[in-house]
Amino acid sequence: MKHANRGSGPTGPPRHRQPAGPYAPEPIELPTPPLLDAFPRGDDLQSMIDCSRRIVFFGGAGVSTESGIPDFRSADGLYASGGPIPPEVILSRTYFREQTDEFFAFYRENVVHPEARPNAAHLKLAELERSGRLKAVITQNIDGLHQAAGSVNVIELHGSVHRNRCAMCCKNYSLAWVYKAEGIPACPCGNIIKPDVVLYEEPLDSAVVASAAKAIAGADMLIIGGTSLEVYPAAGLVEYFRGRHLAIINKVEPEGVEVLKKGKRGKRTLIIARPIGEVLAEIEATPMRPAGGVNGAGRGGQPA
Repeated sequence: MKHANRGSGPTGPPRHRQPAGPYAPEPIELPTPPLLDAFPRGDDLQSMIDCSRRIVFFGGAGVSTESGIPDFRSADGLYASGGPIPPEVILSRTYFREQTDEFFAFYRENVVHPEARPNAAHLKLAELERSGRLKAVITQNIDGLHQAAGSVNVIELHGSVHRNRCAMCCKNYSLAWVYKAEGIPACPCGNIIKPDVVLYEEPLDSAVVASAAKAIAGADMLIIGGTSLEVYPAAGLVEYFRGRHLAIINKVEPEGVEVLKKGKRGKRTLIIARPIGEVLAEIEATPMRPAGGVNGAGRGGQPA
């Protein structure tokens, strides 16, 4: 097995194709993936985690299904509800503007789940962050369950139901306030309060996308969980990954996984077709050893 690249070499760091699409982030300076402190003992998830120092998690709706929040595209998902108006239409900027009362009725009943609590996946990811190994959680979910579990560095690609703001005076409102309001939630200034979630027909926040891309590019391990990798532009972010260890955890193998399997030579890919909460509950968040070898010594025996 080849050892990790110890430098960019005379030609500089490897070039990496950026995801295409109308909301692709502006070109950014991509960091060189850090060195690994060991190599896996086998192709199992625990050993990959144990030898990684900068893990990034990229998750989708499947992470929260074990908390009782339905996903979108499964047989029991929101898009299979069979209503007269497709959810994609109701959850659009146009529908919010033109049919605001119907939007909020659907939003409260189907999108907001104030009773949901973090499950084993959320809790284990927070534990991995406290261990120092997990550096960022990138989520397509808007439920805030990662923060409720204790995760700190959470990048929310599609916003959060916990942030609500008046479009006129910019006063902030809690989820509880919006959820309990009758009809269209209105600010005392007379304007509508809009949830800080990305609707259809709206772009992702460019600063949030750039932050996610940079985190993935600097990771030595990427864990993808609970996502079909079908929602773009968010799913395109995983193409920034240049590290060595890739783990994909989903009930079924995601449709978009083939592009990741064709990564650089030496990348180890592990695909686990099980619910993510079950899988992560079996993981131990082992503390990291000091960087640079025994007793923190760097190359040449010098302190790291």
